[in-house]
Amino acid sequence: MTLMYAEEIPEKKELLNEKDHPSTFALSQLAAKLQIFLVGGSIPEKDAAGKVYNTCVIYSPQGEILGKHRKVHLFDIDVPGKITFKESDTLSPGNSMTLFDTPYGKVGVGICYDIRFPELSMLMKKQGAKMLLFPGAFNLTTGPAHWELLQRARAVDNQLYVAATSPARGPEGGYQAWGHSTVISPWGEVVATCGHTEAIVYAEVEMEKVDEMRRNIPTSLQTRSDLYELVQK
Repeated sequence: MTLMYAEEIPEKKELLNEKDHPSTFALSQLAAKLQIFLVGGSIPEKDAAGKVYNTCVIYSPQGEILGKHRKVHLFDIDVPGKITFKESDTLSPGNSMTLFDTPYGKVGVGICYDIRFPELSMLMKKQGAKMLLFPGAFNLTTGPAHWELLQRARAVDNQLYVAATSPARGPEGGYQAWGHSTVISPWGEVVATCGHTEAIVYAEVEMEKVDEMRRNIPTSLQTRSDLYELVQK
């Protein structure tokens, strides 16, 4: 199967052009114009071998490409009578974790289904993450049951901020996203959220609360490494 809308993603801003990399180019330009760190959702990426990935690109306030996350866990599920989906029919999985540095702290990135696998988030915390970002598109079956629950679980498990963004729900048929983009505190509280229509979610993130939470409930110091171990391969 050929995805005509997949684009190659260069490693450097200087290699971008609007014709060959329309999405990546546009987001790079936007990050530079607004002078912000931008985690650009996810788009289909094709590599030189023709493999296609679900990829999130991270941009600096200068529009430079800081890194990209290829979705590690592909969404292959079958809930009888509700939804069947097999991402692996089209996509290949990524094989690495993705973190980037900011003046405010280190940030980890996953995509959608990645949030269901606590080990990935735990490893990103172990590498210094104080916030995790998950662009995603949970559906109307998994969304109401698990979208906020998983964000709060990852935030409390790892004592950090979690932000998850979703497309708004469109009026057309086909795949319908749950929406409800949300920011969760290290205490598991909903800092900010929205409904399923188009919206901008603003949240004040206080990174010192991450350190405070980890001091007050020092789970990292109380880990029983004699009984279990978290290993990155």
